[in-house]
Amino acid sequence: MLKRLAFAAALGIATLGIVTVGTVTGAAAQQRALCYNCPPEWADWGSQLKAIQAKLGIQVPPDNKNSGQAIAALIAEKANPVADVTYLGGIAADPAKDAGVLTPYKPKNWEKIPADLKDADGNWFTIHSGTLGLFVNKAALGNKPVPQSWADLLKPEYKGLVGYLDPTSAAVGQLGVMAINLALGGTYDNLDPAIKFFKELAKNQPIVPKQTSYARVISGEIPILLDYDFNAYRGQYTDKAPVQFVIPKEGTLVFPYVMGLVNKGPNPDNGKKVLDFVLSDESQAMWGNAYLRPVFADKLSAEAKAKFLPDAEYARAKAVDLKALAKAQPQIVERYRKEVN
Repeated sequence: MLKRLAFAAALGIATLGIVTVGTVTGAAAQQRALCYNCPPEWADWGSQLKAIQAKLGIQVPPDNKNSGQAIAALIAEKANPVADVTYLGGIAADPAKDAGVLTPYKPKNWEKIPADLKDADGNWFTIHSGTLGLFVNKAALGNKPVPQSWADLLKPEYKGLVGYLDPTSAAVGQLGVMAINLALGGTYDNLDPAIKFFKELAKNQPIVPKQTSYARVISGEIPILLDYDFNAYRGQYTDKAPVQFVIPKEGTLVFPYVMGLVNKGPNPDNGKKVLDFVLSDESQAMWGNAYLRPVFADKLSAEAKAKFLPDAEYARAKAVDLKALAKAQPQIVERYRKEVN
């Protein structure tokens, strides 16, 4: 148990305060699968969960953990697993595998996934990706201009208006640190530019939530959030909010999100069906229509792609090196906690 807690600490994860759900048994279990970190407001998981219920007859309750909290729960419950599948930011994929909380399963269409976007043994695989940038509520800014760069966020006029998810546990928060670090001249081994940036940003009194904060941007509570393009496009085109997405001038990163089967989960057959579904043509098209980049690129419709920023803007977004990012993760957490938080 001590080793498990030490691993969670290395990820920067709080293992306390996790609420577990009792295992469902009997006939009811056959119609249920629990997915850790499948929040309905994030990446349009709400639509996916409804489709899984309608198409497979399997109920998947929404779960609002972030990636770090999901791994912490899986480690804490390793002797008696509660979840059947999990969704994780790519930075957490290999750590989850190394912790022994995932088990190999190669869903239908697995062979079509590019080799660098899946574990060779089938412990995890990418389902979609997003580009990190600025999710901005223009109305909440009032007369202030929409920021166009990472550097803009340090300006006094944005004091109290900028938010980012907590890098000590949220994958998107950790990616934000690295995206800014690389954009400002750092490397995966040298975090100094990012730490300097976030120390400066702290003077602007940023908002630092631990959970997905889509609704808080739409309401204007957080006018500027370091977040993904798919959330901004959803707000702009689906919810008709006065929001827009900005790819900072200095550059940013594209980040994959993965899923895997929980080792010795209570409903493995249902878990496998869920994983088959998220790689199906129907599900991949749904991800695309929710403004994510499906792992199968041909499932992003021309209509959805037309709502993205031009390709010239996306040229500033580079693919993240997942292994280098995972190696840097403990340092991101430790240095942020000691020097910024």
